[in-house]
Amino acid sequence: MHLVLRAFRELARVQYLLWFRHLPAVYAYVTIPERERRGGASRPPSEICGAVETACIWFFKDVSCLHRSAVTARLLKQYGVNAQMVIGAQSLPFKAHAWVEVDGEVINDKPYVREMYPELDRL
Repeated sequence: MHLVLRAFRELARVQYLLWFRHLPAVYAYVTIPERERRGGASRPPSEICGAVETACIWFFKDVSCLHRSAVTARLLKQYGVNAQMVIGAQSLPFKAHAWVEVDGEVINDKPYVREMYPELDRL
């Protein structure tokens, strides 16, 4: 339950950043300094992804893939997992999407998402 509450708080933080600071602040949020990383993964990635998904259900606003992926990547990094948030886009029709990968595997979306959205950036 503690992890769900923490994910909820982090969703609120990302929402604040998007409302008042915009996308560069979200990039900085996901790229956390080494001092904020905990030694060793004390929680499995599936547990963190589940907590974020649960928090998304109860969040006061619709949660975008950017919200969900930024929070998931940050929490994973804080628990010592080498996670990366990936941003991709398709050109026609233009659609952008964000997801999280650990060791090259998509963990918070469908595995074929990389085929649908060519990668633009990786954090």
